[in-house]
Amino acid sequence: MSLQCPSCQSRRIASLHSALRVGATVGTVGGALRGACGALAGGQAGASVGLVAGPAGSILGAISGAVLGGLAGGVGGCALGAELGRCLDRHVLANNLCLDCGYRFNQRFTQG
Repeated sequence: MSLQCPSCQSRRIASLHSALRVGATVGTVGGALRGACGALAGGQAGASVGLVAGPAGSILGAISGAVLGGLAGGVGGCALGAELGRCLDRHVLANNLCLDCGYRFNQRFTQG
């Protein structure tokens, strides 16, 4: 679907996606922190499993659990934050800019 300016009916539109970028960044950081904290709390299980390999295995088990939890949480948080940002960009913020007349609008006004 091609956007059309409600003011001048031009189809030369730039979409700024500022909330998408902010939402993805905040979601990534928050998800990574939450995932790492959950993994550190569950790191005792990794440490006890790694204890079979000795003290070094215990430490590596806890650290790898925190890293993998942070990565998994970061990916999930990024996806959730990006989707929230995309919805904000599309329906709330005026993040579409007509390159011909300079009018800013959101997609809510372009869908009859």
